[in-house]
Amino acid sequence: MRDRLRALIDELRLRGIARVLDVELDRAEREGIATPEVLYRLLAEEAASQRERSLAYRLTVAQLPWRWTLDSFPFDLQPGVNKAQILTLAGLDFLRRNQNVVLIGPTGVGKSGIGIGLLREACLNGFRGRFYSAQTLLDELYASLADRSTTKLLTRLSRFQPLLIDEIGYLTLKPEQVNAFFRLMDQRYGRVSTILTTNLDYPDWYAMFQNKPLVDALLDRLQHHCTTIRINGPSLRDPNPAPTPQPKSHSPTKAPKHAAK
Repeated sequence: MRDRLRALIDELRLRGIARVLDVELDRAEREGIATPEVLYRLLAEEAASQRERSLAYRLTVAQLPWRWTLDSFPFDLQPGVNKAQILTLAGLDFLRRNQNVVLIGPTGVGKSGIGIGLLREACLNGFRGRFYSAQTLLDELYASLADRSTTKLLTRLSRFQPLLIDEIGYLTLKPEQVNAFFRLMDQRYGRVSTILTTNLDYPDWYAMFQNKPLVDALLDRLQHHCTTIRINGPSLRDPNPAPTPQPKSHSPTKAPKHAAK
C-alpha cells in the first residue's frame, strides 16, 4: 500500500507529503493515531511545502539584486529617514490601495535599500513584484520596438505588484523610450503600485525627458495617490559616518539670578 501511495503522490507531485509520508505513517502505526489526524498532518505539510515553493518562485521572479531587508536597514545611521514612516509602508496598505511610493535623494542615502526592502516584504506577503534598474527597463522597452513586442512587454510589466524602478536619474533617453515609459506608467495608473527611486526631484524630470506635455501627464498620474519621501542625509557608503547626534541630558534648570518677578 505504501508503494501505491508513493506512486500516486509522485504522480500528483505532492512533494510535501512525499517528504514526510513514511515518518507520519510509522508514527500512526506506533501510536495508534486516528486516520483523520494522519491526513491532516500530511495535508498540512503539503500546504507548507507549497507556500515555500510559491515564495521561492516570487523571489526568483522579483530578481532582487541584493538580499537587503528593512530589518537590516541602518536607520540609526540615516537621520534623513523617518523609520516609523517606512515601517508603516512595510504594512503594505499602499499596495492594497494601488498607491505609489517615490524615494528622492542623492546617491548613497538608502533609497534603493528601502525600495528593495519594501519589494521583498511584498514578496513575503504573497505579492508578485519585480525589480528593474531604470536603464535596463528603458533598454528593454526600446529593444521591444524592433520586433514589435512592446505591447506584449507592457502588458507583462503592468501586472507586477509592485514594480520597483531603481535610479531614475541622469539618463540619455531617446524619444521612443520616453513614449514607451509613459505608456507603461499610464497602463499601471490606478491598477497597481510602482516604487521609484531617483536622485532628481520632480521639476528636474522635464530636462531628463525633454517633453513637457508628457512629463506633465506622467507626474499627474504618478503623484496621484503617492507617498513621496525626500531623504536628506549622509551617504551610507561613507566608511566613517558621523555619529547620529544624541539628545543632550538636561539637569534641572535654575532660575536666572536676575529673573523678572
